[in-house]
Amino acid sequence: MKKIILITALFAFIFGNSQAFKGKGDSKFQAGANFQNNGTGLNLSYDYGIGENISLGLSSTYLLGVDEKLDPDFSDRIDIRARFNANIGNVLAIDENFDLYPGLSFGLKNFGGHIGARYLFTTGFGIYTELNAPLASYDSGSLSPVEKLHNQFTINFGATFNL
Repeated sequence: MKKIILITALFAFIFGNSQAFKGKGDSKFQAGANFQNNGTGLNLSYDYGIGENISLGLSSTYLLGVDEKLDPDFSDRIDIRARFNANIGNVLAIDENFDLYPGLSFGLKNFGGHIGARYLFTTGFGIYTELNAPLASYDSGSLSPVEKLHNQFTINFGATFNL
C-alpha cells in the first residue's frame, strides 16, 4: 500500500499541471510560521491578481511565542498589512510553477518591503517563503524592545493554496 501511495504521489508531482501566478483573477492563500527576534508566530496572507504581474492583498501576523521579559499585550503581538506584489516568476521564466514576488506593505507598525517566493507542486498546493524588512517605522524615536516586534527583519515560511 505504501508503494502505491508513493508512486501516485510521484506521478502527481511530476505530471501535475500547475502555475504559480496566473495573472488577473488569481487568488492565493498562504499560512505559515513567522520568525523574528524575540518572537515567533503565525502568518496568514491573501493575494488577489489585478493584472498580468500585479497582485494586491492582506497579511496578518500574530506572535504566539514572545520573550517573557517583554510582556506584550494583544496590540503588540498582532500586525495587519495591506500589500502590493510584483509577480515576476513568468518574466524570469525559471519554471512555470515558481513565482518570485517583491513588494511593498503598509501595516499597523510600519511601511515595509518584502521579497517572497512560492513553488506550487500541484494546481492547488505549494510552499512559500518571504523575507520582510521595515523601511520606515511610524515611531520616529528610539523603539522599545516591545515596539521592535514586527519592526524588524522577519522571515515567513509555510504552505500556499490556490483558491
